[in-house]
Amino acid sequence: MQTVLSHHLKSYKHHHRLSPAQTKVCHRIGTCRTEALDGQLVHCDQCGFEQHRYHSCRNRHCPKCQQRASHEWCEQQLQKVVPVNYFHVMFTLPHELNPWVQCHPEVLYRCLFASVWKTIRTFGHDPKRLNGQMGMTAVLHTWGQNLSQHVHLHCLIPGGALSEKQNHWHGAKSTYLFPIRALSRYFRGAMVSALREATRHGELHRLGPEQIDADLNQLTKKDWVVYSKAYLKKAGTIVRYLSRYSHKIAISDTRIKGIDKRHVTFGYKDYRDNKDKTMQLEGEEFIRRFLLHVLPEGLMRIRHYGFLSNRTRQQKLETIRTCLQVPAQSSQDEETPATEIPPLSDTLCPCPKCRTGHLRVCFEIPAKPRYGR
Repeated sequence: MQTVLSHHLKSYKHHHRLSPAQTKVCHRIGTCRTEALDGQLVHCDQCGFEQHRYHSCRNRHCPKCQQRASHEWCEQQLQKVVPVNYFHVMFTLPHELNPWVQCHPEVLYRCLFASVWKTIRTFGHDPKRLNGQMGMTAVLHTWGQNLSQHVHLHCLIPGGALSEKQNHWHGAKSTYLFPIRALSRYFRGAMVSALREATRHGELHRLGPEQIDADLNQLTKKDWVVYSKAYLKKAGTIVRYLSRYSHKIAISDTRIKGIDKRHVTFGYKDYRDNKDKTMQLEGEEFIRRFLLHVLPEGLMRIRHYGFLSNRTRQQKLETIRTCLQVPAQSSQDEETPATEIPPLSDTLCPCPKCRTGHLRVCFEIPAKPRYGR
């Protein structure tokens, strides 16, 4: 991605205006692991080979970064797993709302999180269903495999609810959590209501009132996509799946196959026929699609709700394990401590030249002064 920006960002700026957030992301990616940042000089203890290693930018939109954060998040989530069936539920925004997202991303993402949790919470409290408080971890994704805008929320939901008196666990009675059609209709109503409320408060001021009414009236007539899959006693599978994308952006460097003066070629998976394919886009179009997925500054794309909320999670998970008659210390994931990733300065990497020695840090390299200072 760094090479793509160095080749095509200048021409992109001639035809498009970058937002402050997009400008920051492009700058961070452009300087990631270069002499513009601090670094270290490493030395082989056998053959004397030396190499400069510069620090990463640690921006959440950089394809090179966030591996450590993704690993740590996965380990943390595995420690919260309880021995029940888990469900992966995905809520997708209709593509008709993509222009809205580009105009008011903060409002649309906030309404999406709130509407999804309202849907799950309402179904969970229904006396005819689970009749209790549910828990949910939601991860926001905004992209499809071809870098198109495809806003959806991945939700990891334990299959059951904690009773109001917190003395009983009401487990899901089947391999599906709730009826998909009913979830879709309730989610549609909650999201449309949230958008109308935001309109009344003037939060969608970049959109015309006539456009808002016309779009929402049309959206109430179509079915919204909700997907659900059960993971029977395999919660770790979906946790590890989500962790691969929890701290990543729309594309990884390994998917970029070729870069020339005009085009960028990258690989993607076409889920319609389940085949791996390649796509070639003009450099400016590739950057335009990539920047669609730059999130507003400070937006939390991973959120926890219900008995998984940060404030009460530890206490309520202990309560649930007590209801299930499973001691906290006997859960599989708590028996296995989180794997620590050592810092770069403590990591002894094999020498790429002699293959027998190890690279050790000699000294820290300060960042190269900018603008000749």
